[in-house]
Amino acid sequence: MAVLVGKKAPAFSASAVIKGGEIVEGFSIEQYLGKKYVLFFFYPADFTFVCPTELLAFQERLGEFNEKNVAVVACSVDSKFSHWKWLQTELKDGGIKGVKYPIVSDLSKTISENYDVLAGDYDYSENGEVTFNGTPMAYRGLFLIDKKGIVRHQTVNDMPLGRSVAETLRMVDALQFFEENGEVCPADWHKGDKAMKETQKSVADYLSKK
Repeated sequence: MAVLVGKKAPAFSASAVIKGGEIVEGFSIEQYLGKKYVLFFFYPADFTFVCPTELLAFQERLGEFNEKNVAVVACSVDSKFSHWKWLQTELKDGGIKGVKYPIVSDLSKTISENYDVLAGDYDYSENGEVTFNGTPMAYRGLFLIDKKGIVRHQTVNDMPLGRSVAETLRMVDALQFFEENGEVCPADWHKGDKAMKETQKSVADYLSKK
């Protein structure tokens, strides 16, 4: 599994469904460069069980991400038409109607490959036949990308394990606090808590005041 932290987020241009029902071509997170942070997350598939709980949870707190100048973007290997249908389906029927942030279609699986979250790989036989080993879907990868397009935080969960939106917001707060104040954030830091300067003395001071 690749570690992308500290590296440029892989670029892409793909179909996406935005605003809960508008299909667009050539969607790219590079449109946010210099303007917004990006929370780019992968999920395995539309019309499944854990996935709608995550997408709806991010939508429920979308206002908080907006206040922090973070664009939320989701992605799976489903087609743009599958995304559109899922977005039109009521919650009681397993849909995610009401989700407004962009959902990218990675039908070719190249975006998942480039972010190294694809749950398997391709194998080529001597006569040129291609087979896929594993599950042709993405793990629950999540990438926090700064305004310069650099990945600053990533997590990758196996498919049965849903993520914490609260923890994601905490990491946004920590990154922005560090950028604004130059102080680093200790274990379990939350916005409003005391931070640290990068010296050995600051560690002792911090621990003595806990």
